Amino acid sequence: MRAMVTGAAGFLASHLCDRLVRDGFTVVGMDNMITGSAINLACLEDEAGFTLVRHDVSKFISLDGSLDAVFHFASPASPVDYLQLPIQTLKVGSLGTHNALGLARQKAARFLLSSTSEVYGDPKVHPQPESYSGHVSPVGPRGVYDEAKRFAEAMTMAYHRHHGMDTRIVRIFNTYGPRMRPNDGRVVSNFIVQALRGEPLTVYGDGSQTRSFCYVDDQIEGIMCLFERGGSDPVNIGNPDEFTVSELAALVIELTGSASEIEYRPLPVDDPRVRCPDISKAKTELGWEPRVSLEEGLARTIEYFRASLAA
Repeated sequence: MRAMVTGAAGFLASHLCDRLVRDGFTVVGMDNMITGSAINLACLEDEAGFTLVRHDVSKFISLDGSLDAVFHFASPASPVDYLQLPIQTLKVGSLGTHNALGLARQKAARFLLSSTSEVYGDPKVHPQPESYSGHVSPVGPRGVYDEAKRFAEAMTMAYHRHHGMDTRIVRIFNTYGPRMRPNDGRVVSNFIVQALRGEPLTVYGDGSQTRSFCYVDDQIEGIMCLFERGGSDPVNIGNPDEFTVSELAALVIELTGSASEIEYRPLPVDDPRVRCPDISKAKTELGWEPRVSLEEGLARTIEYFRASLAA
């Protein structure tokens, strides 16, 4: 099978490219390198089954040859990125999704959209099932990412219903692991880098807000299960084990052996108070659930950052 992965040089999509090539796919990666890095794809440089095309998917996409699958992962995905690149984030969620769907339709390819738990906003329902429509501010600073993904889901479902396309939507919850950027603004990478440098760990608010952290290997396995045997309705893929931000900070300090202390700062606008997936659907329909504990996943990620910072 031949697949295209947009945003291929990003943290999560690069791991997806690895998995697809390992599973025997011929993969065309596409990225404009605004937030992606060629380093993430270094292990695929000598693979005959992988090609990287530098292109902005917000512009028309053309690809020669047949295509069996399109995985649309292109988008700034961390608060640092999408707050600095608000227009590009909205364009890749709207125009980029439209172009990727158009290519998939032309090639009669299965389409998988990488969506996000941010479509639930600051939720009033906890944990969040796929049936919950969310509590999102369209005019808040985070709206550029949240609403881009909500529009992308609506566009994907419109192509499925109107054109009869074979589509999938994965709602991804907080994912972490090797290849995260040290300065991407996500809480796991922030804490690990600060701890390894002996700097104070920055906790926003009082640290009682909760998150659910899924190790990247589990996340990719869930995405592949959805691609292979899922349906058109959105599916949550994430780890239902819930931790406060303060608990995460304490665990990172313990696992790194750091002498860092915790520094509290004001909570950003529209920052969700809770975030936890209801994965009943993934369990029953896909037979998937995460296997890597937070402690084990953090240990692997810490070793990656330790080596990366040393280099």
